[in-house]
Amino acid sequence: MTFNDIFKSSFLENITSVSILDMAIALVLAFGIGMFIFLVYKKTYQGVMYSSSFGTTLIALTMITTVVILAVTSNVVLSLGMVGALSIVRFRTAIKEPLDIAFLFWSIAAGIVLAAGMIPLAVIGSVIIGVILLVFVNQKSHYNPYILVLSCVDSTTEKQATDYISSKVKKQVIKSKTVTKDNIELNLEIRLENDNTDFINELSNISGVNSAVLVSYNGEYMG
Repeated sequence: MTFNDIFKSSFLENITSVSILDMAIALVLAFGIGMFIFLVYKKTYQGVMYSSSFGTTLIALTMITTVVILAVTSNVVLSLGMVGALSIVRFRTAIKEPLDIAFLFWSIAAGIVLAAGMIPLAVIGSVIIGVILLVFVNQKSHYNPYILVLSCVDSTTEKQATDYISSKVKKQVIKSKTVTKDNIELNLEIRLENDNTDFINELSNISGVNSAVLVSYNGEYMG
């Protein structure tokens, strides 16, 4: 083996396997699509606490996936090794919102399709998905759900309070009931026809009602 043979490496030969222009175009488009996904996520987020880091992750994930697929498509041997390497990766971060999974897969899919050279599919597909999410996720239900926590001193007050609530809301369902020696606590799911919550003030003034707490509820419920 000569001195020149030491520097004859297949690693150096892979430098020109992907052109600079292809990399630049793919990464710019990946950033643009990632930004679009991030904006859609920001507009459609309905959780309790918005996480800006997750939005940034969507942009980074689109670009990272594009880089990985560009490398895979340029070398068949590399693709086999990368599949084995990525198969041992495990992520432990919990997904708090079910819709977040859709955004993660959207970012990955956009990066894969874009790096494969299917630019129209990546762009048009992302636009269509974004419009659908904006329309359906931001669509408000006709009846707004709330959780009402009611504390009463006895069963008579409970009956009076629940009758009053029935006259002011579209629907009410008892979720839980806790009874102690001098207190009865009810958790009720109620549906309002509008955003008027003034009836809570009158409810709390009923004799025997210790407290009435109304909490916005955006969980899953059956119609």
